[in-house]
Amino acid sequence: MTDLRFDNAFTHELPADPDTHLASRQVQGAAFSWVEPSPVAAPRVVAVSGEVAAMLGIDPARPDFAEIFAGNATIPGMTGYAMAYGGHQFGQWAGQLGDGRAIGLGEVLTAHDGRQELQLKGAGRTPYSRGADGRAVLRSSIREFLCSEAMHHLGVPTTRALSIVATGDAVVRDVMYDGNPAPEPGAIVCRVAPSFLRFGSYELPASRGDTALLRQLVDFTIRTHFPAIAALSEGDRYAAFFHEVSTRTARLMAEWMRVGFVHGVMNTDNMSILGLTIDYGPYGWTDDFNLDWTPNTTDRRNRRYRFGHQPQIGYWNLQALAQALSPLFDDAAPLHAGLNAYVQTFEATDAAYGAAKLGLLHARDGDEELIAELRGVLVAGGMDMTIFYRDLALLDLDSPHAGVLGAAFYTDEQRVGVSEALDAWLKRYAQRVREDEAAESERLALMHASNPRYVLRNYLAQQAIDKAEQGDNSGVEELLETLRHPYDEQPGRDHLAGRRPDWARDKVGCSMLSCSS
Repeated sequence: MTDLRFDNAFTHELPADPDTHLASRQVQGAAFSWVEPSPVAAPRVVAVSGEVAAMLGIDPARPDFAEIFAGNATIPGMTGYAMAYGGHQFGQWAGQLGDGRAIGLGEVLTAHDGRQELQLKGAGRTPYSRGADGRAVLRSSIREFLCSEAMHHLGVPTTRALSIVATGDAVVRDVMYDGNPAPEPGAIVCRVAPSFLRFGSYELPASRGDTALLRQLVDFTIRTHFPAIAALSEGDRYAAFFHEVSTRTARLMAEWMRVGFVHGVMNTDNMSILGLTIDYGPYGWTDDFNLDWTPNTTDRRNRRYRFGHQPQIGYWNLQALAQALSPLFDDAAPLHAGLNAYVQTFEATDAAYGAAKLGLLHARDGDEELIAELRGVLVAGGMDMTIFYRDLALLDLDSPHAGVLGAAFYTDEQRVGVSEALDAWLKRYAQRVREDEAAESERLALMHASNPRYVLRNYLAQQAIDKAEQGDNSGVEELLETLRHPYDEQPGRDHLAGRRPDWARDKVGCSMLSCSS
């Protein structure tokens, strides 16, 4: 582990906060503050992603692994820091936010996966903690760890997770913000990504009129993470940068919609500049297909971040980023072009994914209408999105009927209510497939590669959490291994592929989640 190649370009090339005290404060003219993780009482490894460990060149069997990734020890090259950034939260400018409990350890240059930044979430207070304790609890740490790895194997751009380490310390949290705080077991996740820069990183200096720092941040980001455009002239470089961020964000939104993922807190401080899924909080997968569903209790009234609204929020957030970047442009035309590229990229990608989920290899006029009609039927029938699309591959095209899709319904009443509309759609779909003139093996391969059998349903994560809080990590391990192969049939694991059970419909942690962590 001592042979890790730390580069630490972020802290070497960008200005640091000269004040090294932990006191909460407004940090001006700096991209980060120096801060070390706070020691914990009794670090114990809960889970490790072997794939991420191998990517980084880290041996998880080292006797000091828990100490290092709990923040109690360091290795040569590690350096502690917390990023400064701002953000729009639920549509309102929130000012300075920053890493209130996430502490960077540095950037490792890996053999095959380029630059990877290590960050401990829950490692203690920073100047951005705003009076909070800077810690995280086991339940939210397990959720972040599992979902990071699950999304990667689904093919969705995401941050990764190396490890969960239980701290041995209790952390007091009010889970539902209802005036009932209670102690919970503490934990720390080691998050891994090429960069944790987010839209709010650029919004903060822009909001303060600090164009010099804004320019420095953008130039650093392009030089380090977008080298293909670094040699362009300044104006072209900035235009290409925003265009690239816009198209990456568009593809990310299309991926979320493809697999039924709902982020829950799409604030601009939770939007990666690299187009990665970042900051896993009250996320969820839509079980019954519901475009208005949000897993976030804080968002239940306005549903700003509901499932079907995510593409529009991606555009809104890019508008906020464009406003922040505008001091670097002589006119707004390149920014408008980037926003237009977002719309075009999302629409094209979403249409392609919609067709792929149906196994349609050759686009034809009318496909968009067919897909839109299906979504209407799914909503009306309250059908399970993941199960429906996966089981659609079982349909007998010569005698299409809904019998093979029975597992997707949550109630008999809903099944009966849409039976006529669903049967009519299935007949149109079967005819459309025959018109495609593709080999059945090609169609099924496309469907199986587009429609996962296994996703991280909230009730499954909660069951693993309940076990882990009692010292049994087997649930975490089983889910981690299963979610490494989400598109494969896995005999013996059917219990991880079923509908959300009735008992989980309104249970805290299974359907209702807050930002508490």
